[in-house]
Amino acid sequence: MNGTTPGCGACAMSESGLPLLYLDDRLAVISKPAGWLVHASPLDPREQRIVLQALRNQLGRRVFPVHRLDKATSGVLAFALDADTARELGERFTEGQGIRKIYRAVVRGWPASEQLIDHPLTRLADDLTEARTQRLPSQTRLRTLERGTLPIAHGRYGEVRYAQVELEPLTGRRHQLRRHMKHIAHPILGDSTHGKGPLNRAVAEHLGVSRLWLHAYMLEICLSGQSKPIRIEAPVGPAWHCWSLEHQAQHPKAAAALAQT
Repeated sequence: MNGTTPGCGACAMSESGLPLLYLDDRLAVISKPAGWLVHASPLDPREQRIVLQALRNQLGRRVFPVHRLDKATSGVLAFALDADTARELGERFTEGQGIRKIYRAVVRGWPASEQLIDHPLTRLADDLTEARTQRLPSQTRLRTLERGTLPIAHGRYGEVRYAQVELEPLTGRRHQLRRHMKHIAHPILGDSTHGKGPLNRAVAEHLGVSRLWLHAYMLEICLSGQSKPIRIEAPVGPAWHCWSLEHQAQHPKAAAALAQT
């Protein structure tokens, strides 16, 4: 089931507010633009683009976040519209039951065509827990969609290999996809924490677009009382077109105005 509210845009900000992908009496799903925080954070007190507040104002009712995307990540983001649904979905996201997520990413190098990354991860320092040294089972399924090269000199190489990949987290650890891709030596391009700064800057300069190349493409949710899961997709935005081989040949520097899509 692909639920979409009539008249709602799919990928870009509009005058009417955040793009709604799905809306019923229990659930609202948007396509989060890159650069927006899900909720206000003391770690980024100057950021004014807050999804929680904007969606609450847009719908004229209280909304409950049930999962999160990093500020730099774009794509499918779900909110419950009542406390009971928030509790149910919160448990499902925590336990990984009745939830399926697929992301698109652009990574350095050419990973395997298909791979299961099975690598335990410790809790991050800002997780709300004392057990920060505990190593938790963590798995990600990877599928390579396309491979290419950029004419950028990097180190002893005259070009940079990259791949567009599909990533499916089978567990829900903080920054799991970014940490797993670093672990297999194929970091997500634009990742300022787990990637390589000089390479990220060179790629951004070449493309004319500076962002983390990670997008939450699909979310499948199974709610109690429903016979079929709800499947919601958020196609990648226009900025991703700069990775097509045809675009790179014709436009070596993409429009920087697309960076937040």
